[in-house]
Amino acid sequence: MKRAEDLEVSGRTVLVRADLNVPLDNGAITDDGRIQASLPTIRDLLAREAAVIVCAHLGRPKGDDYAARAAGGPSLRPVADRLAELLGRPVTLATDVAGESARVIASTMAPGEVALLENVRFEPAETSKDDQVRGELAGRLAALADLYVGDGFGAMHRKHASVYDTPLLLPHAAGQLVLAEVAVLRQLTSGPARPYVVVLGGAKVSDKLAVIGNLVGKADRLLIAGGMAYTFLAAQGHQVGDSILQAGQIPQVNAVLANAAKAGVELLLPVDHVVADKFASGAQPQIVPGPDIPDGTMGLDIGPATRELFGRKLSDAKTVFWNGPPGVFEFPAFAAGTQAVAEAISHVTGLTVVGGGDSAAAVRHLKLPADAFTHISTGGGASLEYLEGRDLPGLAALEAGT
Repeated sequence: MKRAEDLEVSGRTVLVRADLNVPLDNGAITDDGRIQASLPTIRDLLAREAAVIVCAHLGRPKGDDYAARAAGGPSLRPVADRLAELLGRPVTLATDVAGESARVIASTMAPGEVALLENVRFEPAETSKDDQVRGELAGRLAALADLYVGDGFGAMHRKHASVYDTPLLLPHAAGQLVLAEVAVLRQLTSGPARPYVVVLGGAKVSDKLAVIGNLVGKADRLLIAGGMAYTFLAAQGHQVGDSILQAGQIPQVNAVLANAAKAGVELLLPVDHVVADKFASGAQPQIVPGPDIPDGTMGLDIGPATRELFGRKLSDAKTVFWNGPPGVFEFPAFAAGTQAVAEAISHVTGLTVVGGGDSAAAVRHLKLPADAFTHISTGGGASLEYLEGRDLPGLAALEAGT
């Protein structure tokens, strides 16, 4: 892929597809990590006298047409305000995606100026499965700029108009964030230093089965926790009480367990739990000193013996990939497992990759130093699909013609 730094951008308008999909609470940004991650590429382009138009999505707007989605939101206004604060210069927010407002702003921008298009998912065409429909929107986006830079790694696994179709219409290159993400993921898939330990958590085992299947034989150890662990435990015949359970996935989980055993890969599950009788921040935690969870309670975190076990299995690792928290870290009474795993990974001296999504949010929520890890990804889903061995449409578009 061509690098954005190699583009001649002085006096030209650059459309940057960024990932600014930040969490909001009543319109306020609760974690600006993705905005922060977009800054190096934007700053580099501005320093080289480009006019920068940023394109991004936020949430999943509902509605059959632009008007309905725009009315329901969410708008990128809070993101524009925060981006302006971080850049130390004004950021003009278009009132549309690629309509009259965007065209007027693009045609009047001077070098060193920044604009942000409104939420690209207000346009139903952005996510359309119809190539012609997406292509029409891509044409309008491409008309706004001279060059395209893809830097929204978190959306690279989507065949969307702004991610896949638009770069094919303009001279294009990859931004610093995308290049960094790909470089790290290649290290995980091409001769990683060993022992190679993968820690997977999160709620649904169905979201992770493909990546587990692909990592069996590549990783030396798989540490499974979070809500997904209860389906694994159920597959082994353990009681899981009222915990999250995807019973329909048990046959697939049994196949994974058999394949791991055949490949000689250690697959470790929680040996004890922190449970409660309800999913609530004020729920009373109780330690269950074994793999079985009593009826009337649900597992919300790994227990102290599992924390110790996972810490031991991480202590000699040379490569670690972590995706998904092992507990409900947002509730203080059930955050100890996530804290312990994160701290154990932070002490690893080799390559340590936090695979985006909730894991990255946990690192920030628990106020762990970002420099304690080699890389904190911005793209949970994109990272997982890359590790599954799937082609990412956004990367394919950036590689085309380069």
